[in-house]
Parts: sequence; C-alpha cells; structure tokens
Amino acid sequence: MKATFLKSFTVLSALASFASCSKDNNNAPTPTSNTITIENVLQSQPLVESGTFQNAGASPLIMPGESVSFQFSAAKGEAVSFATMYGASNDLFFAPANPGIQVYDANGNPIEGDVSSQIKLWDNGTRVNQKLSEVTHPGTAETTPQNIMEIKGSDAAGNTYLPASSLMKVSLKYNGNSMFTLTIENNSKGTANETPFSPGVWSISYIVGGNLLNANPLYTEGKPSVNGLTNIAEAGDNTALYSYIKGITGIFTPLSPVLVVVYNGIENPIYTVGQNDAGHGLKDIAQKGDATALSDYLKTVQGVKNVYVLPAANSNVLLPVIDGAEGSSVSQQLAVVKGDKIAIATMYGFSNDWFFATTGDIDATQKGDISSQVGLFDDGTAVNQYPGAGVTQFNLAGTPLAESQPIAAVPNPNAFTTLPAINNIIKVTLQ
Repeated sequence: MKATFLKSFTVLSALASFASCSKDNNNAPTPTSNTITIENVLQSQPLVESGTFQNAGASPLIMPGESVSFQFSAAKGEAVSFATMYGASNDLFFAPANPGIQVYDANGNPIEGDVSSQIKLWDNGTRVNQKLSEVTHPGTAETTPQNIMEIKGSDAAGNTYLPASSLMKVSLKYNGNSMFTLTIENNSKGTANETPFSPGVWSISYIVGGNLLNANPLYTEGKPSVNGLTNIAEAGDNTALYSYIKGITGIFTPLSPVLVVVYNGIENPIYTVGQNDAGHGLKDIAQKGDATALSDYLKTVQGVKNVYVLPAANSNVLLPVIDGAEGSSVSQQLAVVKGDKIAIATMYGFSNDWFFATTGDIDATQKGDISSQVGLFDDGTAVNQYPGAGVTQFNLAGTPLAESQPIAAVPNPNAFTTLPAINNIIKVTLQ
C-alpha cells in the first residue's frame, strides 16, 4: 500500500511539474525578428573650409604697401590655396602651385614665417596680354581661349615680370589648436610690376587616407579656366568663384564600426549625459572608432542581452555619399522580445572625440526610422578642433590632447562650423 502511494505521488508530482513548466513557457514572451540598419547618408563635400578676403578699407583692393589676413584650420597634409588678380594686367592672377601651401612639415610641426616662394603668377588665357603701361580693361578676348599657364619671367607677348615672391609676400602664423593666420602683403610698390591685388578667395581640401579630396580647388595648370576664376583674373571679381567653392565646402566624415546593444531592465548602458566617461571603452569609440573594449565590457553587464560590432564591408568604416556614390551601411538581425531596448554608438570619424548615439530608451521591437532618436555627443576626453581639420585628430594621423569634461551634446552651430541635421548624416531603421 505504501509503495503504491509513493508511486502515485511521484507520478502526480511529475505531472504537476510538467504542467507548471508548460504554463511558464506559455507565458514567456515570444522572440520576434527585427533588423537594425545604420547608414551614412551624408552628402559629403571635398572642401573643409573656404572664404574670401579683401582690403577692409574704403576700397576692397589691396594696394602696394597694404596687406590682408585670414584665419583657417588645417590637419597634417592639408594645404591652403588662394587666388587674387594681378590688377594691372588683362587676365593674370596670383596663386600657390597646387595643391596649395603646406602648413605642417613631415613631422606634423606647424610651418611659420615667409612662404612667398610657393606663390606663382599665372596667365588665365582668356585675354590678349597688353604692354604693362597700356593695359586697358577688359581688353581683347583671345580668339581661342588658352589653357592656364605659369608666367616664368615673361608672357607670350614678351612682357616681363618679376617673380611673384618679389611682388607678394605671404606669411603664416600658427595660433595653436590647428589654427593659422595667413597674411598677404603687396610688396610691388616701386617695382616695374607695381600693381594692386583684387579681392580673392581661399580654400582648404579634406585629406582622406593620405589623399586630398580636391587637389586643384581653384584652377588646374594646363587646362582652361573654369568655375568663375576668369572673373577674378580679368576683373578682380571674386563673387562667382566663391559661389562655386562655397557650394563644395561642407562636411565629410566616415562613421566607425557601429556598436549595437540590446538590453532590458536597465538604463542605456553606453553613456550618461552630464557624467564623465566611465572608463569602460567609450573613449576608444569617441577618439579612435574602436568598439572592442566597450563591447567586451558590456558583455559582462547584467541586463545586457546582446552586443554587436558592425564594420562596413571592404572599408570597415561607413563612408559618406561621395560624388553621388551611395554611402556605406551595416545591418544586423536581432531576436528581441517585448521590453527589450536598443542602443547604438559610432564615432564621428573626423573629430577629436565626438560620437553618435541613440537617446532615451528605444523599443527594440518597433519598426521604422528611429534617426530622430540619435544625438551627437562630445565625450569630453579630448580637446576639440575643427572637424576634419585638426592636427591631433586620430583619424587624421594625430594624437588627441586629453581633457576631462562631462559628456554633453554637441551644439549646432558649434565653435567651429554648422553641421547638417543629424538625420542627414546618419540614418537608423528597424524593420
């Protein structure tokens, strides 16, 4: 009897246990499939900075004995170019040889002082050159426009010219934190080539992978004048050329391999605005685009369910739209349940320590575009410089300068430039 009771009890217990398990499983949330896609949708531009210069006095002309200055930022390998008319000519202009004046030496040290030897005098090839004492404007148009050519002592008409460096003195001063002042002085007074200089334009090209995106921003030797340069060379009018270069000046940045985190029951585990970087690896993302350390740490955090690092195919980093070619994108399929949240982080590649990250708690099971919930943040661990033109930016061959500030949203406009709207740089969708 006792044995029969024990046997019956065992069977009933087993059935109860099975029923309990079945009930728990029936109540467990059913995982659903969701795919996150991150795209670099930035319509990138090749020039990081550009501008105009002219005399600040009653006349915009830079007369003999006068000077003009402008400021700019640059990274190692980037160069500054400019163009201004040799006023007492039919169509001559001053400009550095392409790609422009290098502002750092091979060791990354800023170059200061006289750089006039890099300035050349050019014939625009659109007007017949007259004797220097008989120049009239606009002069006679060339029957067949000629290519831009350097004047080396004399032009095709036999008119003679001193070297450009004898008429124009150009000097650089380093202001610190990747910022320079370039000064153009008119030293032609009393020479056989005394001339005013016209208002001009200047530009800085991005450098990507050791190559300038636009090594001939204002002119190309041996080719026809384009984009409004003729207006400067013939009439000293910088309006058209500046309109052109302003249109190709803007933002260029890759995004680093993207960190994606699925979590539940905790706050966003990547960062907290108003607090200093916690030292778990976010600094490596923000400064170098390396998510390894933070990924490894997050895998140990209770409440974190899955961690992914998504590099782009071929390039590893997510490149922007370049000359109409689509930007890079990455995707990851996720198994998520009700209550799961999702967060991402990726470096603004051409910065000192800026990173994009999702804000607030984002439902990982939702569908659609969540780009409006992405912000741009300053990690506060490196001194900021002009994005894409900082000599200590890691992705521009620099070493970040340390600082210690709380994580904060990057203002827009900021101290350096005005950025496009965030959703015009990075697009994040769940589907």
